[in-house]
Amino acid sequence: MANTTSTASNEILMLEAPPQGPSWPGPLTNAEIIDALPYIDEDYYASAAVKREVDLMVEEELRRSAKKPADFLKDLPPLAKPNFKNNPVLAREYDRVRASKPPVVLDFSRDKAEMPKRTDEAAWRQALQKAQCFSQHNVIRLENLELMDKYGPDAWIQYNNVLQSLLSRLQKLTHERSQMIGTVNRERKEHQQNTAYELNALSAQWKELSLKNIEIQAACAKIENYIDELKKEAAER
Repeated sequence: MANTTSTASNEILMLEAPPQGPSWPGPLTNAEIIDALPYIDEDYYASAAVKREVDLMVEEELRRSAKKPADFLKDLPPLAKPNFKNNPVLAREYDRVRASKPPVVLDFSRDKAEMPKRTDEAAWRQALQKAQCFSQHNVIRLENLELMDKYGPDAWIQYNNVLQSLLSRLQKLTHERSQMIGTVNRERKEHQQNTAYELNALSAQWKELSLKNIEIQAACAKIENYIDELKKEAAER
């Protein structure tokens, strides 16, 4: 219900908007509703001054809002926590990545064979053992390269097929979500455009009533002045 602006003597000047209260009287009382009519608020784009004023109002509203951007995801279900109970290696790697620590670099210096002293038999045995380990390591590398050359192309083709299937699925989901977003935007636009006629009619009615209030105020002031003059003439007689 519209209230009125009043002076010190509680005189009616013109109609105003209702006082600020709950955004919605129904079950959404505790929720914050942001009013926005981007499809019919043409003044926002037509006037730089209006745009600047509206942006300042939005910034002020965001500062006063109890709901922060981080709170917008609270309504979504929580993400599933990874379970590495049966794989301690993955658990350690997961903790390392979460801690932003660099990966552990393999140390091959222990397998590097160096020329020991001629009189040190234990050093020669250790150098021989390292040389054997290094030789076995190279043998395993060659075996891995042969296996990669034999089975690698087919394995990569299968892996690429899996990735292509995953990509197709994600593209399908993205297309469905885009269609849902487009439908919501079209419904919002249609609703706002249909409501624009009612808002314009109410705005015109508000302006008309405000002008009538001003005219009534002026007429009342004129009558009060006339009454004061009559009282003054009566007092002089």
